[in-house]
Amino acid sequence: MIDKYRIKALLETNAYGVCRSLGDKLGIATSKIRLFFVYISFLGLGSPIVLYLILAFVKDLRRYIRTKRRNPVWDF
Repeated sequence: MIDKYRIKALLETNAYGVCRSLGDKLGIATSKIRLFFVYISFLGLGSPIVLYLILAFVKDLRRYIRTKRRNPVWDF
């Protein structure tokens, strides 16, 4: 039997962190933003999931650009 708390921990640690970063920037609790995405996904027939994936892609792209700006010649 799969434990629901293990699934929740897995999703929270391995998800892209879009809700957490939005919560940090806006000063809103992460759980409220996650609930908003879930409720709006039901009402919008899944279209906010596309928005979530786009935000995740942009967030990952920004992280990639930040790490590539460093000059590896000076890293010892």
